[in-house]
Amino acid sequence: MDMHAFGTVAVAALVTMALRFLPFIIFRGDRETPAYITYLGKVLPFAIMGMLVVFCLKGVSFAAAPYGIPEFLACGAVAALHVWKRNTLLSIAGGTVLYMVLVQMVF
Repeated sequence: MDMHAFGTVAVAALVTMALRFLPFIIFRGDRETPAYITYLGKVLPFAIMGMLVVFCLKGVSFAAAPYGIPEFLACGAVAALHVWKRNTLLSIAGGTVLYMVLVQMVF
């Protein structure tokens, strides 16, 4: 392995470790977590999921076949599976499998 690749991997590993350990260093157990951090912890997961949905559907063309039908059927399946089973992994996997089946075999 050349030194450039080793250095790149080492820097990436150090930055990742620092980002993982920093919250535990800053917010130790002897202090109360600030209210804005608690608020962000509650709202950011939903905001990120919303952004991911928008990002995934931004390239869907309603003017050309298949008019976004597989994407919206898969999104509906994800929502229905999540409401039914309350299992994120099952919901995402089920929607992904349905989308791939629709794109490969139906549309």
